[in-house]
Amino acid sequence: MIIKKLSLYNFKNHSEKKFEFSPQINCFVGNNGAGKTNILDAMHYLSVGKSFLGNRDFSNIKKDEDFFTIDAEIQNEDSEDIIKISQPKEGKKLVKKNDKSYDRLSDHIGYLPSVMISPYDSNLISDSGESRRKFLDSMISQTDSGYLFDLIQYQKTIQQRNALLKYFAKNRVWDKDSLDIYNDPITRFGTKIFEKRKEFVEQLNPIVQNFYTIISGGKESVSVYYQADLAESYDPTYPETAFQELLAQSVERDRMLTYTSKGIHKDDLLFEMDHTLIKKIGSQGQQKSFLISLKLAQMSLIKELTHKTPILLLDDIFDKLDDSRVSQLIELVNQENFGQIFITDTHKERTESVVKKINEESIIFEV
Repeated sequence: MIIKKLSLYNFKNHSEKKFEFSPQINCFVGNNGAGKTNILDAMHYLSVGKSFLGNRDFSNIKKDEDFFTIDAEIQNEDSEDIIKISQPKEGKKLVKKNDKSYDRLSDHIGYLPSVMISPYDSNLISDSGESRRKFLDSMISQTDSGYLFDLIQYQKTIQQRNALLKYFAKNRVWDKDSLDIYNDPITRFGTKIFEKRKEFVEQLNPIVQNFYTIISGGKESVSVYYQADLAESYDPTYPETAFQELLAQSVERDRMLTYTSKGIHKDDLLFEMDHTLIKKIGSQGQQKSFLISLKLAQMSLIKELTHKTPILLLDDIFDKLDDSRVSQLIELVNQENFGQIFITDTHKERTESVVKKINEESIIFEV
């Protein structure tokens, strides 16, 4: 998959920008605050329909303007498509492919897979489990068209169950039969999500380990584990039974807490080094190497599962890594044939020197 052309209108700090890209390497250079990261964020929108920074869509409209639009010409194996994303100040976001709106955003996810490596990745190690769940869900959604639908249905049902628990507490009433209505959709969608997460992490872990060994020289071992409430009691012969028992066992606790305390919405990813959480013992350099290994593994697995080469978005990465890690990253990217790459940097000369080691066919845009 190749982004051939990109046009931005009123997107963040850009009134109007137009680009024609190389199929290999594209670099955006300029001072801090020039809007380099915003251009990468626009490409993230093209991939998954939202900002990688977690901003609300409305907040990405340029100040004093009424809308933003992102237009792109995408080259895939057998055709060219026009993807357009528009967000009015008052109204619904529209995502169109060749002038036809998607009925559901989830139908678009996976069309243009992407992987972002940015300074914000450190939050995956330091933040709560929610950020790691979102990361895991984003990875799987780009490889499995039904996963995002299951996830949305599960989350809606949990919200409804939680609202009922709060209603009971506020009005000092209790009706377990009404609460049990939600058990079936929760267990049905939740079990499918659990199985897909479990399988995906099992595939991801050895790829992460391999990349980390290459980057670090094999000085320590790392692992990615999937932590879930269902893990211990899950039986593939009776897949939904474990979730049903989990809800039954926690119903009194849920009643006191007024929310659903057990389920796949509490899952986490454990990042370990030598059998200890990496955030406890890993140096800054080790954590950065791990995160790069994780993202390269993400890219490799998406490519393997979808037979599409994701675009690679490298935000300010060369400012955050020492020269040896930059060289290792470049070598890996080159060896793995990761396709179209977009890089932001503050130093034009450094960028030119770096990209020539990967591929001569590159374009540098001054922002």
